[in-house]
Amino acid sequence: MNEVKESLNFIEEIIEEDIKSGKHAGRVHTRFPPEPNGFLHIGHAKAIVLNFDIAKKYGGKTNLRMDDTNPTTEKTDYVESIKRDIQWLGYQWENEVLYASDYFPQLYEFAIKLIKKGLAYVDDSTSEEIAAMKGNTGAPGTASPYRNRSIEENLNLFERMKNGEFPDGARVLRAKIDMTSPNIHLRDPILYRIKHEHHHRTGDDWCIYPMYDFAHGQSDSIEGITHSLCSLEFIHHRPLYDWLIQQLEIFPSRQIEFARMNVEYMITSKRKLLKLVEEHYVNGWDDPRMPTVAGMRRRGYPAAGIREFCRRAGIAKRDNLIEIGLLEFCIREELNKITPRVMAVLDPIKVIITNYPQGQVEEMDIENNPEDESAGSRKVPFSNELYIEQDDFMENPPKKYFRLAPGGMVRLKGAYIIQCNEVVKNDNGDIMELHCTYVPESRSGSDTSGLKVKGTIHWVSAKQALEAEVRLYDRLFTDPEPTSHENRDFLEFVNPDSLQIIEKAYVEPSLHNAAPGAQFQFMRKGYFCVDTDATAEKPVFNLTVHLKDSWKGRG
Repeated sequence: MNEVKESLNFIEEIIEEDIKSGKHAGRVHTRFPPEPNGFLHIGHAKAIVLNFDIAKKYGGKTNLRMDDTNPTTEKTDYVESIKRDIQWLGYQWENEVLYASDYFPQLYEFAIKLIKKGLAYVDDSTSEEIAAMKGNTGAPGTASPYRNRSIEENLNLFERMKNGEFPDGARVLRAKIDMTSPNIHLRDPILYRIKHEHHHRTGDDWCIYPMYDFAHGQSDSIEGITHSLCSLEFIHHRPLYDWLIQQLEIFPSRQIEFARMNVEYMITSKRKLLKLVEEHYVNGWDDPRMPTVAGMRRRGYPAAGIREFCRRAGIAKRDNLIEIGLLEFCIREELNKITPRVMAVLDPIKVIITNYPQGQVEEMDIENNPEDESAGSRKVPFSNELYIEQDDFMENPPKKYFRLAPGGMVRLKGAYIIQCNEVVKNDNGDIMELHCTYVPESRSGSDTSGLKVKGTIHWVSAKQALEAEVRLYDRLFTDPEPTSHENRDFLEFVNPDSLQIIEKAYVEPSLHNAAPGAQFQFMRKGYFCVDTDATAEKPVFNLTVHLKDSWKGRG
């Protein structure tokens, strides 16, 4: 019988060909290089899963390197959040965290080498003048008047830039490549700029900082990265990546591009995410509506579900839009396996069982997960005063309505069959409570009543239940591609109903002191987790995902 050969993505095909040819002695070394200027998001999650999974598959290593070359936007808090998110996703980088700033002295020497080879020069032009010089895709660029400065003058000026003799924007260091190249990135790109800013790691040691295109490839080379996996927007940067490595005669890291993660109803621009935070459309980077790893963790998305989503979304060479339904499916699939079932009433109506002894409390045995016997069971108190969901009662029900109605019967999950005998209303006609009777012989597990009822509903005992706050989260945007509309701000598509807070819901007492992050399935309602705002006095639960795709805003 022939074995079915594993299907490889295009990156794996490249790596296997490299291994087969003996390139780098068969070594595979990847890296994840985030800029510490914000929290990681779903797009970063894909890059993390790809880099770490690839390295693991081929017995290799993965570095975590902070691309901290812009002191204006970077913070130590972001560094810590990045480390925390990667470890929560289930990965551990090789050795210590690395930083592009670790290589500032070596990158400076690389720049000196380019100047000495006549391949870099100091330009006094303004940023506007340099942009104009570069031309466009339809017209070649024009040479800077400073392009032919002598090597000695460039060395002198570059050293003085480093020594802080010039103000911000006064001069830059540019590579000398080809101002007529069809690739604008090769039209004498900027390698260094002056920034008199305090750096989160190097303090005030430097006042010139390398551009990403200069720091990226050279940092890869310094670390011996064999396969530098980048998102597709860097494909036009690859010729510069290769040119710099070739001219500097350093380790030949290879850049490979893949399509970034674009998911319906989500955005992955850190600049736009920061705007949501700063303008208070959300409550911080870890708001459960945010597509950040921290937000998804707080919402209750399990790391295994996110990893599975990234793998199922696949690795492509072209940008595409992934349906959010796939993400939610992966989250449900994982939560279904790991979460205990509990009862919670989010929109309560009181039920008085008139023939049940007042003051009596029974302990009902209810399984924690009907799909996993090993999960065991728990005790849930039952009394003559209960709460059920408003939606589980209808005064004038249609045909084939199997929940509670006047004169109708229904089974209470894990307990008894009850019958509704009276509907009690206030002067305005609002239903205040239901008076019911129970069938003593109908207790679950030992039912001798002979009654057959089609409906089963959940409940909590009114006196023993915990009062809780429940936060129901919907999609943050009303449009699947909020940033794709010309002449319209993405903020126009923020969903005003993305958060609904239920201040007084009731949950069974087994949830007392449930730790933040603990995950549960509220029977018939959805998957929920304990929020970090929860206290011993009042638990707070976040809706993670519905039991099925029930979003009313679709279409």
